[in-house]
This record gives sequence, C-alpha cells and structure tokens, in this order.
Amino acid sequence: MPLTYDQALDFLFPRTTTIKFGLATTRALLGSLGDPHHVVPTIHVGGTNGKGSVCTLIAAALGAAGWRVGLYTSPHLVSFRERIRVDGVPVTEEAVAMWTERLRPLILERRATFFEATTAIAFADFAARGVEIAVAEVGLGGRLDSTNVVRPLVSAVTKIERDHMKYLGDTLEKIAAEKAGIAKPGAPFVIGEREPELVEVLRRAAHRAVARMDSSARAEVRVMPADYEWAGPLALAGPHQRRNAGVAHGILMALPPTWRPDSESLARGFAEAWIPGRLDRRGKWLFDVAHNPDGIRSLVTALESLRPPRPIHGLISILGDKEWPDMLVQLDRAIDRGVLTVAPTAASRGWDAAWLRRWLGDASRPPARASWTLVPDFQAALREVQRDAGTVLVTGSFHTVGDVMGELGL
Repeated sequence: MPLTYDQALDFLFPRTTTIKFGLATTRALLGSLGDPHHVVPTIHVGGTNGKGSVCTLIAAALGAAGWRVGLYTSPHLVSFRERIRVDGVPVTEEAVAMWTERLRPLILERRATFFEATTAIAFADFAARGVEIAVAEVGLGGRLDSTNVVRPLVSAVTKIERDHMKYLGDTLEKIAAEKAGIAKPGAPFVIGEREPELVEVLRRAAHRAVARMDSSARAEVRVMPADYEWAGPLALAGPHQRRNAGVAHGILMALPPTWRPDSESLARGFAEAWIPGRLDRRGKWLFDVAHNPDGIRSLVTALESLRPPRPIHGLISILGDKEWPDMLVQLDRAIDRGVLTVAPTAASRGWDAAWLRRWLGDASRPPARASWTLVPDFQAALREVQRDAGTVLVTGSFHTVGDVMGELGL
C-alpha cells in the first residue's frame, strides 16, 4: 500500500537525529527524480540569523512581480508542510507521501538524513508545481549543506554569529568560512555581514569556493553597505528587520535583469511579507523564534522599542547546545517574569532541568531583575506563565514557539 502522509512523516522524522555533511546523497536522491534542482532557477541564502526573514522578503517581492515562486525554509513551527511553499501555498499531504514513497528505497540504501530527503522532496515539488524561480534557505552551515547542490542565480550570507559551533567551528572566522562555501562561479555572492574583519573572511572564502569549482574564475562579491537599511513600508516588526530587508533588497538587485523586480513590486512585496514566529503578536501572546545570543539581543532591542503591555512573562525553552546562560541574562533586561520549561518536541535535545535548577540557585550568577521559575512540565508551565500577564512572550527555539502555537490551535 502507498504511504499515507502520517506514515511518510513517521518514516522521515527519525532521521532528524542524524546530521551528515556532504552533497553526494542529496545529489543521488535528486538524480533519481531527474535533477529538478537544475530545472528551477534558485536564489540561495545562508547566514546565522535573518536568513528566514530575508528569504521570505525575496519571495514576496518576486511574487509581487508576477513570478511563480517556490520557498524552501527550515525548520517548521507546527506543520512539516510549512517548509515547502509555492506562492505561499504549502506542499500537499499527498505530495509529501508520494515523493517519500518514491524516494524511500534510496533513502534507506543511502541512509539519507531528514534534511537530505526533505531537500529532494522540495525541489521535486517545485518542479511539479511549475515554479519559475525558487528561494532556498541553507539548513546548517553552507559548504556541505544539502541545499548547496543548487546552481544559484545569486547566493548570499546574511550575518555571522556564534551558533552550531560543534559542527561549524569555534570561532566566527571558521563559521564564516563554512557559510561562504555556497558561493558559485558566475553567480553574484552578496554579503550582508557588517563587521569588516568577517566581511574579509567571507570574501576570501568565497573566492576559494569558486576557484575549487573553476580555477579560472573569481567570485563576484557584493558587500552591502554597513549602514544600509530598508526605509520603505515593512510588515515585519523590529529594528533588525530593516537590515534584513536591506540585505534582501541587495540580493534582488544582484539578480539578472530578467528576474529583477521593479521598485513598485519590491515595495509592495516588502510591505506585505509576513513570517510567523518573528515578533508575531497574537492578542496577549508574542512569539519570537530567537534561539541564540544574537537573536535574543535583537528581540530585547525590539521589545524596548515596541513596549508591549506589562507585566511581560516569558515562557522559555532553549536547546541544550545553545549558549543559554547568556541568553537568559539578556532576557532578564526585558521581562518581568521568566518561566523555564522543556518544549515537548525538543525533549531529546533540550536543556537539562537539573542543571537549570542548580544554575538558578547559583549565587555567583549575575543578579536578576526579573523573577525566574523552573517548571519542567510543559503544560503546567503554559498555565503558570499566563497568570496576571499583560504580555506572554514565547521564545528560545523554533520548537518552543511551534509547540505553544500547536497547543493554542494557531
């Protein structure tokens, strides 16, 4: 019997526990489907933070210009189908089941990871739905990420921060070099990073990446001005989104003239683009997927600007491999009460409750302005955080935001 959608997810999701770098398996999966990633012109966007917002803004502007646009992002919040969209419409359950069924023997043979399989499904769906141009977000790193099989019209790196250091390196320079590995011959490489030292690392690494593919070529590097921010109407909230929109604008202007949206389409797309979980206000609930120190800094700055009703109670769950003490110290500046918990979908990767309990009781940690409570049971924490709150901020990871949205039926 053919797989159902639920059976397809049951087959795919156990493969999320494996992270495997390299492009051979992804190429094999796509090759078995006729190499759909070579049929669909693609914009390829990497970076530590901001890449999801930048991809959404690019897709919105291209859609406003009349193109049929595919958008591949990760992770999802509530439904797997969010990852693969065409003109904003998620991939159907039937398509996920069909492509998984077709790829299943090769997935098993190659021991493909969740992300390798999902990348193949995304481009197969784009080709099947007649996508004219796609926007693909890098999953992890860049050089060896599954999405790096594409031959992009433009590639870009938004920003470099400390994250995934276990896999990408323990310095910003090493992380930058990995992310610049998406640069390709004949395609402009746009740098959104502002720090001059990291810009130079990205520039050099892009030249090396291009030379590996074509020894006679040099990367066509375009560096966004450090002070450039989008000044027009913008639906996405928060000061940091002005910079993200500026980077998206730079990427769109680097496209070949055939694909480049006019100023009216660009402005309309940016004014209408919206992405769930980014300073996403729903009544008294405020969702933000900030999941590393830089993301939390942007969130805190945005809260100071937005001034949501107080008291602000934070429901927070962070993955165990993140720099969560720094993140909590920053959040302490902006909220009145923090409830720490463990998001159900991140239970195997979440922080350690016993460790948190010891940390909260450590007299040597920075003095807290807010009151902090550890409630490991997610349902109990969800009830607790709402008591007497003017605003309930949900943050710390995509899992946290997605799990709460799911519980609230959003």
